[in-house]
Amino acid sequence: MSCYKIPKVAAFATLALSLALGGANTVAETSADKVDYTAMSAEQLADYLIFDARGFKLDVATQEGGTVRQRLEQDELQRTCSALQGARAEGDTATQVMAMARKAITYPEGEIKLGDWKKGEELARSGFGFRVGHNTDDHSEREPGGNCYACHQLDPDEIAYGTLGPSLKGYGKARGTAEAMLKYTYEMIYNPHAWFPCTKMPRFGANGFLTHQQIADIMAYVMHPESPVNK
Repeated sequence: MSCYKIPKVAAFATLALSLALGGANTVAETSADKVDYTAMSAEQLADYLIFDARGFKLDVATQEGGTVRQRLEQDELQRTCSALQGARAEGDTATQVMAMARKAITYPEGEIKLGDWKKGEELARSGFGFRVGHNTDDHSEREPGGNCYACHQLDPDEIAYGTLGPSLKGYGKARGTAEAMLKYTYEMIYNPHAWFPCTKMPRFGANGFLTHQQIADIMAYVMHPESPVNK
């Protein structure tokens, strides 16, 4: 899902797609012959094409407020993970990332509860949310989704799903709904770096992509015994 802040190299891939679709000014408008692309690292090239060569419309307003430029600016947690260049977070770095993630978690009033699994199913299958540019997502007409199926298998009968994340088939059936498991699942959706530092999973709650209620509904979809996930 393209709704969250992404590392600069990934941002370059997004830029390339945008250019291919004609959604941004072409880099050809700049004096390309004065720039030696071969002397740049991938990160330097991404920086140049996005921020200097006018290859992306950085002043476009985003749904969370601010602009695309601000969305592309990494926070401390992202900078820490990007510095690893794909390596696993370990030792002091892992501890630092997990601490930042836990500090960013807020909990719903009262105890953590499951919501409506049917609403959670809709959210888990919806990729609507934070696209900007050619076809900007309008939150006044439709609520954002979690796009969970893009990375996880959920319903055992699903025939299309991503495999970047582990299968969640039978998640609630295998783990139950005890208080500790509810808290763990909530934290994994809200800010997964609290458990898996430098994971590729988005920080749905910490970045304001999903509300407490939406998280409760998605939790119900993966944990409630009546949900098709647990059949």
